[in-house]
Amino acid sequence: MNTKIIMTLAAVILGTVGIALTFMPDALLNYANMEESETALLLIQILGALYFAFAMLNWMSKGSLIGGIYNRPVAVANMTHFLIGGLALVKVLMSNPNASHLIWVTGVIYAAFAVCFGIILFRHPLAESK
Repeated sequence: MNTKIIMTLAAVILGTVGIALTFMPDALLNYANMEESETALLLIQILGALYFAFAMLNWMSKGSLIGGIYNRPVAVANMTHFLIGGLALVKVLMSNPNASHLIWVTGVIYAAFAVCFGIILFRHPLAESK
């Protein structure tokens, strides 16, 4: 599995979402039909900072050897984030199949990254070159 492509894709997606959450929290709350309050705006901006930080971690690590015992904390953090987020999204989608298309797309992206990072985590990076 080409980890450089996966890390780059994850960095670009998380970075884009992080920037949007940080600089446009009011517009995103309005789009989601959520009440705009100071607390909600603050939490959305903090979430944006978290996404952007994860994007920077992935971007800076994309050229490194990842998998098995190599860069294990990066692989574990990404797999955990995408797995837990994906499970939460699946739970919402199972209870509400008529959810927004945005939720469906996000769920598919999270599930795909969870599988990819799970493979990266448990497969030795040099095993694919044999």
